[in-house]
Amino acid sequence: MNDCLFFGENQNPKLIKNETEKIIKPIQFKFENENENENENEKQIKQISSGRLSTIFLFKNGKAIEYLNENNSNPNPSKIQIENIQKVTVGTGNEAILTIEGNVFAKGRNINPNNSKEFINISSLIEDTNDRIIEDIVSGYNSIYLLTSNQNVYGIGSNYYGQLGFDSETLPKTEKPILMMKNVSKIFSGNSSDCVFLLNSNQELFGCGYNYHGQLGLGKTKEESKVDKVTKFRNIPKGKIIDIQGGFNHSIMLIENENENENPKRKLYSTGDSRYNGFGQNEDIKKFTEIKPSLFENDDNILDFSVGHNHNLILTSKGKLIVFGSNFNGQLGTGDTKNQLIPIQIELPKLIFNENISNYHISCGNSNSFLYYSSPSFSNLEEDLIKLFRRKEFCDISFKTKNGEIIEAHKLILKYRLNQNQNENQIEKLQEIISKKSIKESNQIFEMIYSNRIINPKLYSEIKEIINSNEKIEETMKRIYLNENENENEKDFIIERKEKQYKFPKLILIMRSELYRGMFLSVTEDTSNKVTDYSELSNKSFQLLEYWIYSNQIKEEIQITQEIINEIKIGIDYFQLNETNPNLFDLLISKFNNQN
Repeated sequence: MNDCLFFGENQNPKLIKNETEKIIKPIQFKFENENENENENEKQIKQISSGRLSTIFLFKNGKAIEYLNENNSNPNPSKIQIENIQKVTVGTGNEAILTIEGNVFAKGRNINPNNSKEFINISSLIEDTNDRIIEDIVSGYNSIYLLTSNQNVYGIGSNYYGQLGFDSETLPKTEKPILMMKNVSKIFSGNSSDCVFLLNSNQELFGCGYNYHGQLGLGKTKEESKVDKVTKFRNIPKGKIIDIQGGFNHSIMLIENENENENPKRKLYSTGDSRYNGFGQNEDIKKFTEIKPSLFENDDNILDFSVGHNHNLILTSKGKLIVFGSNFNGQLGTGDTKNQLIPIQIELPKLIFNENISNYHISCGNSNSFLYYSSPSFSNLEEDLIKLFRRKEFCDISFKTKNGEIIEAHKLILKYRLNQNQNENQIEKLQEIISKKSIKESNQIFEMIYSNRIINPKLYSEIKEIINSNEKIEETMKRIYLNENENENEKDFIIERKEKQYKFPKLILIMRSELYRGMFLSVTEDTSNKVTDYSELSNKSFQLLEYWIYSNQIKEEIQITQEIINEIKIGIDYFQLNETNPNLFDLLISKFNNQN
């Protein structure tokens, strides 16, 4: 399925053939070479990212295509020659691509001035070789930000406004990533923004960059137009920060109120230029202030939002598309090109929303807009194990590469991923192999051991004899669960409910639960002896959850009742379990219906 609406500037690049340069009402977007695509997955959109000179479509199969400004004579897109793409991000003067393996390829005039059209691996330019696996990327106006698996943030590109966190006169730009801040859990910017926002695991917010209109939201005056040092925010709205996106002159923050347990309410806060921040006032707003349009009904909620150069789109749970800001190219979809200072709702074609509304997303380019369908991406144990390998906080076994560099791993996982006969010898064999490899090859070897994914066939042939190459990851996790007595020493966290205690390895909880991932990886909180009480769950419900966390399977011997279903819903919310395919709650409903 390819539900995708487009409106706004239809040049630089030209995205839809035989249409005017300004499309002022939403129309269906179609790929010009759609009929040539035999693989249906290549039409399943995962993400759209658009900037001033290019637009990238990422598909579910990990491939991507891009429309470039230089291709106006032939609007057909070109294929990006990079495989296994996880995320794309397009700024005003750059593009960056994150692969499943954690590499980042980027291009742009501030990235590779010798050839701004060529992708280069910028993650390999990070000086600390143990910090080259990237978890997230985001583009700014002329800068790119990288969040590593060790939760460190690097910046590359322009620092003209101090958006890399250093004095702009001393360091106006850099063609190599430089370390900006440690212990960061999320990074935020925007395709037209000269600001960056950094959030640590304690929900403390930091930022730096251009602030002439107050777009950082620090309460600064126009005299303090540049904040060229990473600065901590003192007064931010209460609640969980979901996202922050910056335009050229303003920024918008999405906050979720955690006090409302049923359907957490989401609110938008804006700061910056009065023409585009949604308040319609004469003066700029210098700190994040709540947008309260009457269009947001009490039983409605914000699903998604996006910020372009100076325009904004909001999608609500009732299918409303709310817009405000600049509209010179029709990027608000109102049917004209008049700027809209306060939020209004626009009409959408009936063809849209024929699936779950929560599967639709917004992407604002420089002067255009997309509303598109993207089926949910579910996590799986392979991906969870890869992410776990990239986190070093609980590593307890080290290996030395041929250059004397140290690479760390988790003994519990290796214990079950290596062949069971003579485990110690297998670890010794693994050390012998690693001692002859580079740090990059060693990382690939461990990722193949953790995931059974053949990243490098040549290296895989060398380790195939010492790993359980035919065993599914779910079976590995189940064996860890079943060998309860043998693993007693590795179960280093206690969860208590009523009179019974459950012991888990922290590693497993980090993989499977967002709640414990945040708890254990907190920079300041001591969780070494922390006990959590889940007294609302019965023993049967908790055993079912426990088995699911390890195996992605329902414990067959437990009879499913309506009471268990109700409790499991509470348990899923408690644990903040990663979305999985199949979904636990859906499976329970199906099994319950079959029983009856």
